[in-house]
Amino acid sequence: MGDTVQTLAYGSWPSPIDAALAAAHDGHPDYVGFVGDEAWWTEPRPAEGGRRTLVRRLADGTEESVLPAPWNVRSRVMEYGGQPWAGTVREDGPLVVFVNFADQRLYAYEPADPGSAPRPLTPVSSVGGGLRWVDPQVRLEPGEVWCVLEEFTGDGPSDVRRLVAAVPLDGSAAEDRGAVRELTDDRHRFVTGPRISPDGRRAAWLAWDHPRMPWDGTELLVAEVTPDGTLGEPRTVAGGPDEAIAQADWGRDGSLLYSGDRTGWWNLYRTSGDDDGEPPFLLCTREQEFGGPLWTVGRRWFAPLDSGLIAVVHGRGATALGILDPESGEVVDAAGPWSEYEPTLAVDGSRVVTVAASPRSAYEVVELDARTGRARVVGARHDDPVDPAYYPEPQIRTFTGPAGREIHAHIYPPHHPGHVAPGDVLPPYVVWAHGGPTGRAPLVLDLQIAYFTSRGIGVAEVNYGGSTGYGREYRNRLREQWGVVDVEDCAAVALALAEEGTADRDRLAVRGGSAGGWTAAASLVGTDVYACGTILYPVLDLVGWGVGETHDFESQYLESLIGPRADVPARYAERSPTEHADKVTAPFLLLQGLDDVICPPAQCERFLARLEDRARPVPHAYITFEGEGHGFRRTDTMVRALEAELSLYAQVFGLNPPGVPALELVK
Repeated sequence: MGDTVQTLAYGSWPSPIDAALAAAHDGHPDYVGFVGDEAWWTEPRPAEGGRRTLVRRLADGTEESVLPAPWNVRSRVMEYGGQPWAGTVREDGPLVVFVNFADQRLYAYEPADPGSAPRPLTPVSSVGGGLRWVDPQVRLEPGEVWCVLEEFTGDGPSDVRRLVAAVPLDGSAAEDRGAVRELTDDRHRFVTGPRISPDGRRAAWLAWDHPRMPWDGTELLVAEVTPDGTLGEPRTVAGGPDEAIAQADWGRDGSLLYSGDRTGWWNLYRTSGDDDGEPPFLLCTREQEFGGPLWTVGRRWFAPLDSGLIAVVHGRGATALGILDPESGEVVDAAGPWSEYEPTLAVDGSRVVTVAASPRSAYEVVELDARTGRARVVGARHDDPVDPAYYPEPQIRTFTGPAGREIHAHIYPPHHPGHVAPGDVLPPYVVWAHGGPTGRAPLVLDLQIAYFTSRGIGVAEVNYGGSTGYGREYRNRLREQWGVVDVEDCAAVALALAEEGTADRDRLAVRGGSAGGWTAAASLVGTDVYACGTILYPVLDLVGWGVGETHDFESQYLESLIGPRADVPARYAERSPTEHADKVTAPFLLLQGLDDVICPPAQCERFLARLEDRARPVPHAYITFEGEGHGFRRTDTMVRALEAELSLYAQVFGLNPPGVPALELVK
């Protein structure tokens, strides 16, 4: 590379981070667990059709894929899925049960048996979305798997029931739905998998109902496990419409632990789980989150250790891995380079396994020794695919928005070890709006961001009002304000960057996927801040999306994001970008998976139809991808999408990125 730094216009810097490299490193390990003393986890394979495989770490430290292609370990319960596997050890070796994405059946597999193959445990149903399973718990003594069953009763997305069920391990239910034991009724619309107390006598799980989302309010239910293996009448021991419990589990002493947000922050509580009238005990009083949004079933922000201590993922705006002493309330955090930990934890003795990343490293499987405080990488080790000198150098910033409210953001300036831009020119910036919208952009190495910053295009990730990680009050800013607060906060960050001389006011763009796609589209409709935008698998038409056009889990999400439909029906049209397509004047790129059941292609098609009614169409491109659902998983899709996005910015901003195919814009 040499010591010479060349001056070259923003957007034209040559970069070794091409779209194929960024796509190859998309996704990350997840859903860790112990099988005996081995750490196991799921891992993406973008080059293998976007499947997720199951990986085990052997005693000698090597990693081995447990299942070959095309096995895809991924659940579709509530469409977003959740914990898709569980494992244990028998005399003849490991036994793993997992959900296969293609047919959503639960399978059992004994990898130590050279002649064995995965065998189905559950049947196929031809009704609607069929039978789906998630959050399994293997119970060897009764020979069952306890898990969540999602059963479609008709062809509509909301013709569905969910309950806790027991699946025989002997395969007797593989062709017989009647052999599946229903442990609960379907009185609650949504449930998580049961956690069994150490003495085996009680089970605890979470439940909630429409129109609530799980971050609005959930109930913690406890029932007795009877000698014949059934569950007694459940009772609510914590939670309610205004308290969101994110996780519950049993301590080794038989007490019930849970993460609830009654203080305005997800903190940890301990209760007996009995009807003894004793109020729950707050274990650690901090204005930090020891929980998060339950987008997928089976997330773990804490895990009790045999010692009585508790491993916790916690933080404010970022997360750390710590060990909580429930008697003193003190938390000792693990040392290490990681600044973001995923809500997936598994424990074995004093060993704690999780997934962690930093701005200089992608997500890795990390093991903490709770006795020594030492943490190390044990799986999916990050290896720099390029010289780290090309990685972004992010800044954690807080901006001031309307009415003086705080807005949290991560700013990634253009960065290249061998190039700078002329000193009198400001760089273009793209504002990234995260999905959810009840979610958060983590501060981690993302080669898709590096794809732009290493070419001379800045990125601003905005954790707008409504984002998680900053307490319930911050999260509630978006209640009935979706399309307002998120749009205002993104615009405030973009304009602040321009006003302070960080970004070129005339070369600002906005992009986002899913709920972020909504924010991007609403921003192009409702502001004049951006010169162009990239909209991925978006919500565009609230009227259609909220009435049978999306899946059951989010079908009443708009009741809180927009307002009760019965009370404010006009607001649904007023806020929809589709209703105001005539106001779009900036060029845009629209990217959509054709198999998306969460934000279906019909949303994009109606928006474009409205746009084409105009006398002077706006330059735009619409690219669809067969075989892709909500969020892109295949290498070829991600390459096409990234290159198209860069080409849009090049054409609108007057950039000259080398080697990027030109995107044809309809004009």
